[in-house]
Amino acid sequence: MPKIEVNEELFYTLTGRRWDTRDAFEEALTCAKAELDEDSDKGLPAAERTLKIELNDTNRPDLWATAGCARQLRIHNGGKRPEYPFFSSPEKSQKANRKVLVEASVKGVRPYLAGFIASGKSITDSSLRDMIQTQEKLAWNFGRKRRTISMGLYRIAIIKWPITYKGVDPDSVSFVPLQWDVPLTLREILKQHPKGKEYGFIQEHEPLHPLLVDSKNAVLSYPPIINSADLGAVQVGDTDLFVELTGTDQPSVTLAASIMACDLADQGYTIEPVEVEYEYDTPFGRKLTTPYYFQEPVFCSLARVERFLGEKLSADECLAALERMGVKAEKADSIENGEALEQIKSGVIAWPPEYRNDFLHAADVAEDVMIGRTLNSFKPERPRDFTVGRLTPITYFSRRVKEILVGMGYQEMIYNYLGSRKDLVENMRGDGAKIIRISNPMTENYEYVRDSVLASLMQSESVSGHSVYPHRIFEVGKVAYRDSAENYGTSTRQYLGFLHAGQDANFNIAVGQLQTLFYYISREYEVEESTDPRFIPGRAAAILYQGKGIGVFGEVHPELLGNWGVTMPCIAAEIDLDALL
Repeated sequence: MPKIEVNEELFYTLTGRRWDTRDAFEEALTCAKAELDEDSDKGLPAAERTLKIELNDTNRPDLWATAGCARQLRIHNGGKRPEYPFFSSPEKSQKANRKVLVEASVKGVRPYLAGFIASGKSITDSSLRDMIQTQEKLAWNFGRKRRTISMGLYRIAIIKWPITYKGVDPDSVSFVPLQWDVPLTLREILKQHPKGKEYGFIQEHEPLHPLLVDSKNAVLSYPPIINSADLGAVQVGDTDLFVELTGTDQPSVTLAASIMACDLADQGYTIEPVEVEYEYDTPFGRKLTTPYYFQEPVFCSLARVERFLGEKLSADECLAALERMGVKAEKADSIENGEALEQIKSGVIAWPPEYRNDFLHAADVAEDVMIGRTLNSFKPERPRDFTVGRLTPITYFSRRVKEILVGMGYQEMIYNYLGSRKDLVENMRGDGAKIIRISNPMTENYEYVRDSVLASLMQSESVSGHSVYPHRIFEVGKVAYRDSAENYGTSTRQYLGFLHAGQDANFNIAVGQLQTLFYYISREYEVEESTDPRFIPGRAAAILYQGKGIGVFGEVHPELLGNWGVTMPCIAAEIDLDALL
């Protein structure tokens, strides 16, 4: 979960109050689904104290900053919901004196942009650090490590408008990036600059790379990698800033811009909109003035509030609770059709604040009603139903199988369920047709969900060559793979895998091990020849139970052993335990 460090003096100034005790402060933080991770050092001067706050809601990126978290506490504590008149919407257009032109060349690379001007107040050291923290939290957590969102801050005084956002050949343009003193081409930045090395994976395979330049062709930045050392070097004392965000998802980019604009407005900056003009169609049109309000209202009936919260509330009580969450709402009726009858449902209609876009369902409105009213206001009730917990049949069966394998001289292993393509596919002589890839992995080492236990066992064997042979290891654990017959297109199963490495490892030993296992679990099985590429042809067999294939066993293929650097013969087996229940 995101953690933020906030200047104590600035935070309490924005909340409009201080709390006498830590317990009282932690209680107040619950309205932001937050908790105090580390209190400030009271031995430091007030202006230098830092609070560390952990946020427990990934759907509320507006809380991942000093101003956003303070705003929620201030409103919940009775403060007035702030107004942000600088927002445009489909019904309300804003005039913008400054413009950004988005060329068609960037459409296939990083197609969306939002921006605004913040002026009227000098940047202090603490406010600059807070801006950078907000920038990084939004880009890293909400923006998936800058893939979908990145942000830049620039000094307006030296920018010549209009600004152009375009795609360029990475070898054709050079500029001096931040924390550097000589010009580099975009491709050189990816290879030499620390930020290029860190985020180069986002752009390095693209034929065109995004670039932001002013009317004099001076470079502002190379999104999402690095700003220029002149236009993009914001310093303490600067008063007028251009804040820009680019990315691959327009609602996310627009929301992040709204969050940043509201945060700066709460800190006393004057926000001026910027007009973004596209050469192509976007979900929000070809011309857009940002900050832009695009969120849709959500209706929640009083009956749903009662069902979700377990207590009957009036519309006025719901409105009062939503007001404490900064949500604008009104009484409303909705007509619902059911069994050919129209029913009028009384309730409330809520408009998400400019800095939020987490109202996806009536349940989200009811949740804000609950938090706005506070959990302590609900009368505690004893559970009406009592149940007895018990282990599932597959857990009982898995434990029995583990005991049998241990009795057969095998050592139990426990592995991660995620791995790299090299380990799970290439080293295992597979084609990867059924393996599941994670769309936003933290690293390539945890990019795929394993579809077999054998890769994990081979990984252990590859680093165990110094141990006395024979080696006998096993694991009972989950695997997942693509399955078009399932509702979600994937299937998760409980598998047993065991491996025997040693001079005596041959097909006859594998047969004996399998017979012993099936004898003690009281199951009958059959075998037929297998062409599994992980095993030697003619020395492997598929395991059939009640006529269906449930696994495979045999002598591990020499090429597979070579891929893992294993020098000793191995036999292995893999069985679907769910199929044996």
